[in-house]
Amino acid sequence: MRTVTSDSAREETVTVRRSESADAEEIDGLISPSAQAVFGRVNVIHLLEKANLAVTLTNEKGDILGHASFFDHPIGDLVDQTQWEAFLQEHFSAGQCTPLNTLFLHLFVARTNFTTASVKEIMRSIFNAVPELEYVCLLSPHVGGLEPALDEIFEPLERLTDPGPQCLALICHRKAHCPRPHVRAARVEDHNDIIPLLDEQTNLLSISHQPFFLAALIEAEDEEHHTAVCEINGVAVGFICASAEVNLKLLLGRFELSEFDGLIREQKTKHHKVPAQSDEDEHRRSAEQEEAQPASEKSNTFCIQIFVINKNYELRSADFIPFLFQVFPDQNFCVITVPNLSTEFPLLQNFIRVPSIPTSLSQHELYIFHRDGVRSLSVRPAVAMDRSAVSALVKDLSLNESLLQDLDRYYETGCDRDAVPLQAFITQADAEIVGIVIIRDEQDIEYIRAHYNIESFIYFSHHGYDEHAQILHFVLKTTVQHFSKNFFKEVLRLARKSCLYFRIYPSYHSQENSCVHHLHYLLNCAVPVCPRRQIIYPLEELGINAPSRRLTEDQAPFALSLVSRKLTMEPKVTINTRIVLVGASDTGLAFLEVLCSCPHLRFNNLTLISTHGFPGDYNHEDAGFLSTSHAYSSRDLAQIPVRSFISVVTGKLVGIRRKSKYVLLSSGEKVPYDHLILCTGLQYRVPCPTGVDVSQPVTNSQLHSTHSRYTGPVPSNLFTLNDLHDCMAARRWLCANFLELEDNAIIYGNNIDVYTTVETLLKLGIRGSRIHLVLFPPEPGVSSFLDSSVEKAVAMAMENAMVQIHRNCVLAQFNNGKQPDPLTSASFTTDAEPLHLQCGVFINLSNKGVDYNAFNSFNKSFLVFDGRLVINSTFRTADSSIWAAGPLTKFSRRYYIDEWTHANFNSKEVGQDLAAMMLPLFDPTVEPAEAPPPETDRLVLLYKQAKIQGGKLPGGYHYLHVTKPSPTDLTGPHVKQLQDRAIVTGQPERGDYFCLHLDCYELVETLTCLSLKPLPVSNYLSLYMKHQQLLGQLLSRYQQGLIPDLYSFFTQSSCLAVFHDRFSDFEQELQQTLKLKDLRPPDQLKDEESRAALRSSAVKYLSYNRNLLPMFACPGQL
Repeated sequence: MRTVTSDSAREETVTVRRSESADAEEIDGLISPSAQAVFGRVNVIHLLEKANLAVTLTNEKGDILGHASFFDHPIGDLVDQTQWEAFLQEHFSAGQCTPLNTLFLHLFVARTNFTTASVKEIMRSIFNAVPELEYVCLLSPHVGGLEPALDEIFEPLERLTDPGPQCLALICHRKAHCPRPHVRAARVEDHNDIIPLLDEQTNLLSISHQPFFLAALIEAEDEEHHTAVCEINGVAVGFICASAEVNLKLLLGRFELSEFDGLIREQKTKHHKVPAQSDEDEHRRSAEQEEAQPASEKSNTFCIQIFVINKNYELRSADFIPFLFQVFPDQNFCVITVPNLSTEFPLLQNFIRVPSIPTSLSQHELYIFHRDGVRSLSVRPAVAMDRSAVSALVKDLSLNESLLQDLDRYYETGCDRDAVPLQAFITQADAEIVGIVIIRDEQDIEYIRAHYNIESFIYFSHHGYDEHAQILHFVLKTTVQHFSKNFFKEVLRLARKSCLYFRIYPSYHSQENSCVHHLHYLLNCAVPVCPRRQIIYPLEELGINAPSRRLTEDQAPFALSLVSRKLTMEPKVTINTRIVLVGASDTGLAFLEVLCSCPHLRFNNLTLISTHGFPGDYNHEDAGFLSTSHAYSSRDLAQIPVRSFISVVTGKLVGIRRKSKYVLLSSGEKVPYDHLILCTGLQYRVPCPTGVDVSQPVTNSQLHSTHSRYTGPVPSNLFTLNDLHDCMAARRWLCANFLELEDNAIIYGNNIDVYTTVETLLKLGIRGSRIHLVLFPPEPGVSSFLDSSVEKAVAMAMENAMVQIHRNCVLAQFNNGKQPDPLTSASFTTDAEPLHLQCGVFINLSNKGVDYNAFNSFNKSFLVFDGRLVINSTFRTADSSIWAAGPLTKFSRRYYIDEWTHANFNSKEVGQDLAAMMLPLFDPTVEPAEAPPPETDRLVLLYKQAKIQGGKLPGGYHYLHVTKPSPTDLTGPHVKQLQDRAIVTGQPERGDYFCLHLDCYELVETLTCLSLKPLPVSNYLSLYMKHQQLLGQLLSRYQQGLIPDLYSFFTQSSCLAVFHDRFSDFEQELQQTLKLKDLRPPDQLKDEESRAALRSSAVKYLSYNRNLLPMFACPGQL
């Protein structure tokens, strides 16, 4: 915050911030006739949407005092935006203005009496915020009288032609508002200016214990060591110390430096000649010397050892870099290391971050700057003569042939193979080509708009269809990767585009990804765009009222990123904290999704440790066997912005070293962490036979304990299924080794997964008579299906398929106690006689709990374990650096809430809340939460989203069950659902069963579907917690006998608006508009004003979302 003084001598404390769309109305009110005379008529919201940089000056109350919008081209149609540089050089003395150092003022407005103070503060702020900016020009075809405030800071451009173009041509220089500091070698007399900075910003003990340490450091300067200061008005405001003594061996052992030639430069060794006896001796000696004495290696690097700068000038930190390369003329690389947990300061934004090698336990990050980075860079359209240079640039990259083919098509026809226009742009440093971007017009922008939330970042209606383009290829030389944002800014200007989209397809898909080098830097310039939940339309019933086929057709799934004009000048907060997540569960994936979706944050060290890698790396839609929570399908995992932002380590957790802060994997690999997130969930474990002698008459009641760990060899034909990788492996084995045989298949467990596994085996062609479903005794009050009619229908279907069902069985022996591999028989105790079964495959879905290796890791690292890993209400374990969430955990007993654990809730919601709890640790835009009152310390958060279970059951039934979270052990008697609150149509046996239960507020609380037809799951999940009146007076119409089939009812056009992903936002808007606690239908709104407000909001909602809801008529259509 700063203080400014108005023309009437009134002082205001002000802040300059980026403009928001919500400012538009207030900015519009500040536009005066004099502003219109200079800038012309403007649409403020359009201006804010397209501006490269728009800033607003506000006071402490939030009132807008001034605003300015800056573009990378002049106002109006005075000159084409791609040609203004030549225009300026031809008509004005402005040869120093380039697209990289110049912006154009398109609008300035301010409150009366604050115009002078506002424009000065805004100019000071933008010159300070954009280090490369040197000039702000005002070039307008509107030749009006300039406001005195603008006249004071702008000066006329000298004209070179007479009469020249009729326009207003003014320029404002950096030096008048935020001059560059002067960088020079440090002197001993700078000591008193620098010491306060060192005391404030460093913890160097040498400074406090040795008062003259700094003076000695400056005096000791030589060819290998240099110090420098930057000064403003003769006062040193920054200090840097650099040295050519670099421990390259240490850096090479910790960081991936292959792209930087190991930071060394080869030099040929000179040898003293020894007289040779003959030409043959000379040739032999030369060959031996070349083989025995290779070229010597010399360090090509200097490092920054100390760096401090006044906070007011830290955005000018990069001014030190050219000076350092001047004093180290023989070195091409400048390196600096910083601790992982330190905040990335402005100097580092000009450097390239180097990833550490996987086995490194280093607690530092390495940043590198190459001498190429100080060269002047420019961007221009590619021409045919660039072809050979581009080919050399990309020769070592994967998919380089694809790039060169598209470049050739651009040269030949300007279009790709589908006749879609292509554009190619290169960037060059001096005369060397160092980068290329190839884009094509986006042909599927309506599909993207319908399937991705691009409207979270742009106002779609303010962008023409021809202003959207897709990035096909992006290559930029590693040494100039920091230029990426400027590269894209220039591409947008030269291509006359406003938005660039980049698609990332999953690795298993046949669609080729783009040639990109490096993906990290492209994503750093873009924002991740989250996918939208889709309505599943009854297309046949809708007919011509259905959305466009281009919106509803299936395309290959992809993750989407967006680069827009205003994003090219918006920095991101870089976070190098090492966050390691163990477990690719729904909870863990939801945690990663939230972190990776933050548009203003860039997590550089997100690591996922998973037994079988990232689940989205293979297509698993048809794996079968296990039920689903419908949290993440294969398509969802391809669309969410996660895979490209994380490192995946395949392995199993076997140890946690809390003191050294690393985890140990089964492979022996060590993965360091700053924050460890445990989301391993619960797994089915190999069952341990009780070992009782089944040759004797023994029953379950005679067993003492059935909870032991199996430590013997696991039979090759025993499959314990925990994830999709296990399911695919089992499926492949069955197809290769079992289908043609006559052996039995034993499925052991007692939950919904055993039924979905039975259906999978039946679908594979295994006869029901060969399938033995062995159900172990259920826990009291626990059932696989909460709806008994569903359970009966499934049992009947299995009976019809001749599946053998054995109830209340406990595994007693493998192979009658002999060598268990391969497994040929299994014995079980029952409530009566023991059961002996021959088998060719044993599928285990029992003994669910915490993985034994994970338990040992927790136990040996002294984390509190009480049947589950113990956490507090903020997800923390006994170690403040270790967090945990999901079914793996339970709350500490001090909360007295044993009936509630994360297992009772929607795992995806729990993972999202874990991320929300951690984000304030990293996000500077989030204010730290106030400490809760002491009395709330013993409270835990109970979640509201539905628990979801689904799968394909025997009989070909598609099953879906949605219910609200409930405690494990109910403390009170179970309250039976009232019949008038249940809405049931169809019968389970017929495969058209649909049951809804409403709570006391008439909200949908439970939903159960059993159908022979595929279910539109996305639609039905939207029904949860919707009021029955929102669903077309559902309850009263059902009671009147008007709804014979809920499946048909929910395919009606009137219900589709409720399935829209933005309907919940519409509900909240109505509640705020009408100031009602609960939504009520229009006939209960007594006053006409409220009813009119409701109708208006509904029309706006339907009109705005007309692309997906065309079945509703809008005003003007009737």
